[in-house]
Amino acid sequence: MSSFVYMKVLESAPWRYDRGIRWLSGGHIEALWRRIAERVAGPGQRVLDVGCGTGGLSLACAALGASVVGLDRNAEMLEVARAKGVPGEAGGQVEWVELGAAEIEDRFEEASFDAVVSSLVLSEMSPEEARYVLRVARSRLRPGGWLVIADEVRPPGRTARAWQRLHRLPLVVLTWLLTQTSTRALDDLAGLVRDAGFVGVVEERPWSGELAMVEATRPEEER
Repeated sequence: MSSFVYMKVLESAPWRYDRGIRWLSGGHIEALWRRIAERVAGPGQRVLDVGCGTGGLSLACAALGASVVGLDRNAEMLEVARAKGVPGEAGGQVEWVELGAAEIEDRFEEASFDAVVSSLVLSEMSPEEARYVLRVARSRLRPGGWLVIADEVRPPGRTARAWQRLHRLPLVVLTWLLTQTSTRALDDLAGLVRDAGFVGVVEERPWSGELAMVEATRPEEER
């Protein structure tokens, strides 16, 4: 999973993104999106997808009947997402919004979503940006609303972490040379979520020690 650092290269060519991310994930990315969607989506649910990219997770939520806002700052990625259409059987819909994660606070009212989701987004941010986005995400959830996110993380154990750093290095260098940006595996995704004020935090690592899915809720008492 550490190859997800190469996502920054794929983002420079959005038409290649879906095929590339499918390859990088070992074919698991659609299953990951479905797993997240099954946690939060359904008819009448309003879902915010932060950093939606080419729309895979947003469309998985819409396929279960949710009303989704998919936001991303990359206009070309959003064009690819729009071209896919929206599954119609369950009555879901997606509004695609060109917006950076740091602008959520200015665009959406507090407590206006039933769920916030994201996939492979926080690892592209600085620690300060990630903490800010999680705090804002909590404020935009209704009390009791769900956060479900997945991202690249550091595996447990000193040996595994050393190996991850070693085989990430060539990809980090290549990505920087091509895009002047990179990603960073997160040390403690669940801890970041707890620090942002969420409760009931649960972490799963369904396919690899280097990819985690975390779910949590906004406290009910925050009314």
